[in-house]
Amino acid sequence: MQTLDLVDARSGVEFGNGVHLDTRVDGDGERIALVLPGAERAEEDAAFLAALAEEFSVVAPSHPGFGRSPRPDWCRSVDDLAYLYLEWLDRSGLTDVTLVGLQFGGWVAMEMAVRSCARISHLVLVDSLGVKLGGPLEREVVDLFATPHAELDRHLYADESRGLGDLGRADPTAVLEMARNEEALVTYGWEPYMHNPRLLDWTWRITVPTTVVWGDRDGIVRPGYGRGLAGRIPGARFELVERAGHRPQVECPEDVARLIAKSAV
Repeated sequence: MQTLDLVDARSGVEFGNGVHLDTRVDGDGERIALVLPGAERAEEDAAFLAALAEEFSVVAPSHPGFGRSPRPDWCRSVDDLAYLYLEWLDRSGLTDVTLVGLQFGGWVAMEMAVRSCARISHLVLVDSLGVKLGGPLEREVVDLFATPHAELDRHLYADESRGLGDLGRADPTAVLEMARNEEALVTYGWEPYMHNPRLLDWTWRITVPTTVVWGDRDGIVRPGYGRGLAGRIPGARFELVERAGHRPQVECPEDVARLIAKSAV
């Protein structure tokens, strides 16, 4: 039986090379889930992580530069994030880890899996970014940085009231966290925009059971992209979550947690 020492999330977790990340650790299940978030605020994933913790011991770090996690100068690419988390898995001694990537975190999870699945037993990608399926002139991902926030909420959520709405009236702490996350997202994903041109050539190296989960009303990356991605990963299954946008774990936390638990058996 594997065990995972629970820590106070406020103290963070050491991920190697001096990188100390703000991390939520929850649950006491025998199965371990490493959850890599997108650019959402930590509070938005709280209900999902609590639901997942009913079946798993959950480790959910904020990436360097996101939330309250500092970003060292050397950490500038998705490659850096992938190696950082792989190194942590090696040091932890954990095996049979369910790796869950949410949106931007799905890109990081795929970069990890094409490098090594030695400690990963299952891969779950939720409305993931990271690959280019169409031609060079096809826009597959909405421009997250040029789209007004009021319009962006309609793309992100089936229920746009989930967003912050008018930023002038929103909680300043929430707005600052969102702004910091967006700044970090630019650092990692500005050019080429939200993908690695070579990643699709290496998805054949993903050798663990994979489930691709998608919100049926995702206005950032349409479900057809998710189906195409699943078709490029050997043996991957595609699951659609009804009445959910780009962040189904926020709008339908129990449904997504159930899909992950069912996938990792």
